[in-house]
Amino acid sequence: MTLLHSQVIGQGPPLVVLHGLLGMSDNWKTHAKAWAAHFKVHLLDLRNHGRSFHSDTFSYPDMVADLEHYVSHHNLQPFVLLGHSMGGKLAMWYATTYPQRLQKLIVADMAPRAYPVHHQTILTGLMDLHQNHPSSRQEADNRLATYVPDAPTRQFLLKNLMRIAPDRLALRPNVPVLQQRIEQVMEALPTENSYQGPALFVRGENSDYVQPQDHPQIYAQFPQAQICTLARAGHWLHAENPVDFAATIQEFIGF
Repeated sequence: MTLLHSQVIGQGPPLVVLHGLLGMSDNWKTHAKAWAAHFKVHLLDLRNHGRSFHSDTFSYPDMVADLEHYVSHHNLQPFVLLGHSMGGKLAMWYATTYPQRLQKLIVADMAPRAYPVHHQTILTGLMDLHQNHPSSRQEADNRLATYVPDAPTRQFLLKNLMRIAPDRLALRPNVPVLQQRIEQVMEALPTENSYQGPALFVRGENSDYVQPQDHPQIYAQFPQAQICTLARAGHWLHAENPVDFAATIQEFIGF
């Protein structure tokens, strides 16, 4: 079984960080540098993302198996697990599958429920770049703007570009498979799954990913959960309000 690519920073007890859909480990390096004074931080690239392997299969059970292989390989237990968005849903799946492995669970702006598919336009734009490689970042930005008008979202997505020739760029994610399997990414955590350990759910004040009506399900499946709202932040809460996000995490995991 192929091991996930990771960036490992710092020394101390293990803290594993899982990025969201179309993200990668690089997105978390700023926070990791601060946490590295207290933890050995493992920033993972999930399958079909970043520098990790590509696969035709892409589901939460697949990703749970990938994560368990990584954890076993590095003998990380017990560890703190933090996941954002899709990574947050994966963190919930892992915590409810291997609860004995975890010390604490942190879920950033994600609930256990199913979500409607809402990334079609973004994935269509990325497929255009996948099928017709741009020659420059400016060309990629101009073409993607047709599909994604929001500049910060485009900049986040274009971090996935890599140079494969002097005049040619390509995307790291396995865009065709992500487009084919997007409905599986939006699936709910099975309602029979639960995790009895300490859990923190952090939502962005300006995000609609975690609503008050989600709280009963969170508490049902994560009885020790704390749910807190981060001011002045949307779905990318760790980037939009990094100071308060870091303080919230620090208070929960205690350093």
